[in-house]
Amino acid sequence: MIRAIISLIRPQQWAKNVFVLLPLFFGGQLFNGWCWHQAIVTFFAFSFIASSVYCINDLKDIEADRKHPKKCLRPLASGRLKPYQGVIISSILVTLSLTMCFLWLERQALQVALLIASYFVINMAYCFKLKRYAIIDVFILSLGFVIRLFAGGVSCNVWLSPWIVLMTFLLALFLAFAKRRDDVLIYESNNVIVRENIVRYNRPFLNLTLSIIATITIVCYIMYTVSPQVISNFHTEYVYVTSIFVLIAILRYLQVTIVDGKSGSPTKILLEDRFIQSCIGLWILSFIIILYV
Repeated sequence: MIRAIISLIRPQQWAKNVFVLLPLFFGGQLFNGWCWHQAIVTFFAFSFIASSVYCINDLKDIEADRKHPKKCLRPLASGRLKPYQGVIISSILVTLSLTMCFLWLERQALQVALLIASYFVINMAYCFKLKRYAIIDVFILSLGFVIRLFAGGVSCNVWLSPWIVLMTFLLALFLAFAKRRDDVLIYESNNVIVRENIVRYNRPFLNLTLSIIATITIVCYIMYTVSPQVISNFHTEYVYVTSIFVLIAILRYLQVTIVDGKSGSPTKILLEDRFIQSCIGLWILSFIIILYV
């Protein structure tokens, strides 16, 4: 049963909540212990609320998941957990998330809790209604990453560049549309409708969309690195050098998506693809050298 619960709450998906930690990096607070405390508490609070959303989403989609070649193995769809157990687990996670904010955040507890609550409400709207509408569904998911970013910034009292906010939103859009492309491949090969709105997507549309968003994302990042505010805050003009690793990583993800057709799980790709991991590692290293050495 423990394995089923772990599978239900999907701790491997907590990697998405790394966006909560980005304000420390971009705000030059990597060596600020207080900021790390605030950010880590916010990270786990967001992880618990995100897991509660997964529980509710699986409860809502039990029948659809049973028809999916991979999702049919999920605890609720496979019958390893009963629906009422999913409700109990989700309720506990929501309680843990909000309690952490008020007990362990030294400042901005209410603001962070409100952001987390807004994330939960938006995702409930997504689970029960908005996921039916193509394009809108992807924008809702991407908004969740922006909320994560703001939660991290608010908890640490770090200013966020408008360019980095835009880039976060666009990068999330890119990953979400790539995942939709994988659903289209399943629909085309097995004639299985894995989500209600999948008939409103096709490969040509998604290939074009991914190309457009990838281009805009790269431009946004470059604009961020050369913006006067960033140059002033970091006291260096060389942040733009890190753009090369962002470009390579996005092109690699496009290759995995379009050439290999393996974009079903962005988290899995990020955790397993050594090429992308190397790009991220070099991006972080170059940033640290430019900002701190």
